Amino acid sequence: MRTGSSEGPIVKKLIQGIVEFRRAVRPAKRETFARLALGQKPDALLVTCADSRVAPNVFASTDPGDLFVVRNVGNLVPPTEADGKAVGNLSEAAAIEFALRYLPIRDIVVCGHSECGAMLATLHGLEDDTTPNLQDWLRSGQRALERLEREGAPDVSLSRHNQLSQVNVLVQVEHVMSYPRVRERMEAGTLRLHAWWFDIAQADVHAYEPEQGRFVLMDESEAERILARL
Repeated sequence: MRTGSSEGPIVKKLIQGIVEFRRAVRPAKRETFARLALGQKPDALLVTCADSRVAPNVFASTDPGDLFVVRNVGNLVPPTEADGKAVGNLSEAAAIEFALRYLPIRDIVVCGHSECGAMLATLHGLEDDTTPNLQDWLRSGQRALERLEREGAPDVSLSRHNQLSQVNVLVQVEHVMSYPRVRERMEAGTLRLHAWWFDIAQADVHAYEPEQGRFVLMDESEAERILARL
């Protein structure tokens, strides 16, 4: 369906990319996609931001079928009430329930990032009456802002909105833990939660270490420590 008189430069890039994929990549990946057509078996659920600069398949070097991904503005996860029903938007709740019910998920990762527009909006507010849905959605990040103001951030050397971004990751992990199925799986030792933060400028991923109370660069030594715990 075409809605304009001509395609923009990004659409042209997408079209050219599809042709290049068919020419250079598809032949080698054909068997992989044929196998995936029979079903998916990702063992990790990744909740991350819809920001175009955050590309988990790039910074985590993953292949199709490796990750079950939920992306939204601000990598937010509305918590549940005591009855297990999510507060507000149901999309993320449905994804969590689907992943834990129908997929062999053993790990859930919440990954925030630097220079997040949702965190800037949460910090400074939105003076725009044309975005009522966005404003309602960002209320899920208010708890992170309240915690930042009350307790501070893991890394005070960061700019305020990046401090909020890191705190927000930790709060969203807690929201994930409010889901009954998540708690049940964690208590049974069959599910692990992880808090990550992607530094766009440095193209580095940091993992939260509870004992240190901070996000640690995921280099080879940190990766070895994490893998030893799995």
